[in-house]
Amino acid sequence: MVTESELLRPARGTRPPNRRQLIVDAAAELFTRRGYAEVGMGDVAAEVAIGPSALYRHFRGKQDLLAVVIDNELTKFLEVAEGCAADPTRDAATELATLILAHRGVGVLWRREARNLRPADAAAFRDAARRIAAAMATYIRARRPDVDDTSADLLGWCAMAVANSVSFHRLSLPESEFITLLAQLVTVVLESEISAPASTPAPAPRTGGLAVQSRRELILTQAVPLFAEKGFTEVSVDDIGAAIGITGSSVYNHFDSKAEILAAAILRGNEWLRIDLTRIFARTDDPRAGLVGLLSGYSEVALDNPRLMQIVISETAHLLEADRHRARAAQHTYIGEWVHLLQLLNPDWSATTTRIRVQAALTMINDAGVTPHRWPSHTLAPALTEIGKRLLALPDS
Repeated sequence: MVTESELLRPARGTRPPNRRQLIVDAAAELFTRRGYAEVGMGDVAAEVAIGPSALYRHFRGKQDLLAVVIDNELTKFLEVAEGCAADPTRDAATELATLILAHRGVGVLWRREARNLRPADAAAFRDAARRIAAAMATYIRARRPDVDDTSADLLGWCAMAVANSVSFHRLSLPESEFITLLAQLVTVVLESEISAPASTPAPAPRTGGLAVQSRRELILTQAVPLFAEKGFTEVSVDDIGAAIGITGSSVYNHFDSKAEILAAAILRGNEWLRIDLTRIFARTDDPRAGLVGLLSGYSEVALDNPRLMQIVISETAHLLEADRHRARAAQHTYIGEWVHLLQLLNPDWSATTTRIRVQAALTMINDAGVTPHRWPSHTLAPALTEIGKRLLALPDS
């Protein structure tokens, strides 16, 4: 059977006038689906039916191609955000929903693959991301003059996270229905009532805490931020050993492989969430109270361990098959518990619609943990819980 991509692929030997754009589009799809580390220039060339040497006439290397791919995607969102900031009568939620569903991989490129950029390109990426968030904050303040700058900043980042949440799952609805639902969720964030605390004292800054004595625990502790920052494939066992002052070969006294370290970290993240869920379920038989507890608990875990949650989301694909199946089953089951409670409150919602809402709330919380917003960190979890309650359409108690 001929696939859609094969039908769209130009015939070998032809030179379409938009070849460069075809290359960028093919690379974006491959980077999103397989991950930057797993894609070679030959793979991209094959997608557009040219030889690798012809590809290098357009791009010097894979990092240059990635920079163009990410810039190409962010530019579309920057144009929408800045356009809405200049004209706040526009419906930013619907425009963002329409755009993200047409370019569904942008969230993955934004959150997972931008770490592979060269320093100069990474700086340009961060600047574009800040401009998008600033434009969204300007749009919010123009439509809601009562919202303070700090709250508008957080709501702008959260709105983009909710829009991008569809990048991290494959759930699907009819196009018009999907746009309507996603726009509704973005609107919920844009219209959320939060207010930056003016007088809540921040806790004393952490000094690093007590040091664990277990070598195995030290390895896990240092491997997590390395995996999150560089990606599993770009981190060596020597890198992990160096982070705690031992040789790479000494790491093998505690783990058989780098993949086993990743599996242990992801298992820990999944088990923490499961333990928190069990604790919450033991305390109430009310679905609404259970969901509020889950939102609060997830916010605390995600904000205390943002790098761990990041690798649970982005690095599971690098696990060995049995571990990967186990991890994904655990994540699916965990989200399924949220969906079950939410459907008890809204029996007319489909499982797909309900799961999309849950994914939007979780993605928003995950993004908040690694986003440089201005909201006070010590009050962030309650603020995210409040926005999450609105995304899940939880009734007031």
